[in-house]
Amino acid sequence: MLAQLKFTAASLCCALLAVHGATSAQPMPQVGGFPNQAIKFVSPFPAGGGNDATTRFVTTRLSDITGQSAIVDNRGGAGGNIGAKAVADAKPDGYTVLTGQVSLMAVNPTLYASPGFDPLKNFLPITQINAAPLVLVVPSNSPLKSFADLAAQTKAPGGRVTYATPGNGTLSHLVGVVLEKDSGIGMTHVPYKGAAPAITDLLGGQVDVLITSTASVSSFIQNGKMRALAVTSPRRIGVFTKVPTLEELGYKNTTFEDWYGFFAPAGTPPERVAYLHDSIVRALKTPEVSKLITDGGSEVVGNTSAAFATQLKADIARWSRVVKLSGAKLD
Repeated sequence: MLAQLKFTAASLCCALLAVHGATSAQPMPQVGGFPNQAIKFVSPFPAGGGNDATTRFVTTRLSDITGQSAIVDNRGGAGGNIGAKAVADAKPDGYTVLTGQVSLMAVNPTLYASPGFDPLKNFLPITQINAAPLVLVVPSNSPLKSFADLAAQTKAPGGRVTYATPGNGTLSHLVGVVLEKDSGIGMTHVPYKGAAPAITDLLGGQVDVLITSTASVSSFIQNGKMRALAVTSPRRIGVFTKVPTLEELGYKNTTFEDWYGFFAPAGTPPERVAYLHDSIVRALKTPEVSKLITDGGSEVVGNTSAAFATQLKADIARWSRVVKLSGAKLD
């Protein structure tokens, strides 16, 4: 675990130094005195995963744009529910922001009996950061060289294959459920509390396969420590351009895209939400941040708050159905 954290910290440090190397822009003017103090961004998963990395890519550049510090606060646990509830209960003054994602905002409300928040009532969408596929990866020394190898292994007599995910009910878990129900690729699920510990055990040989966000493992693909078998995107992206999509491999209805996005607590003044939106989109459009996100296997979005709200409602409808079909339920 320590080695993984050291690697992740080093990777983020290099990325953030690249961002800081860019020419600093003049801070945006305040709106009604906002912001005049540090803005806290709650990443509701442990450090080292895709949510954390994506948050830091954006917030580091954001400090130059707003003229105020942007602090990342990792509050993992309960599939992200603990961090989300903390933001839902925070003072709605624009100084506390949540980095949400599909599994947290569109899956958990159906998966958990009492998630502690309502994504539509307790939050105001600010903007969607990216659209990203999920990826199935194995260690570079794995005997599974392709997705065909994986499918054959799961269907062979006694061919038990374990797959790790960042947690029960995450999008990664549900993709595994869909693969089993629709394609007959049955693997034994091993849930973790975030992507970072799952990555550690994959590299250590405790599990065979990992399904996670592209952002969580792009650096491991680049340095040769992992091999990607397939992605769930409708097209090939970033460092995953040589990796086939599940649709290309002949598996129908297997296009799944994750996203990360920023949310403010309900009741936050609209002018402050607008300021956060404009400053974040400005950060996303910088070549440095855009490249970091694209290299991680994602596409930059930076849509309007209204468009993001529409996307959220559509994803809640889609994934609540998948959760119910899977029979998954957590207290």
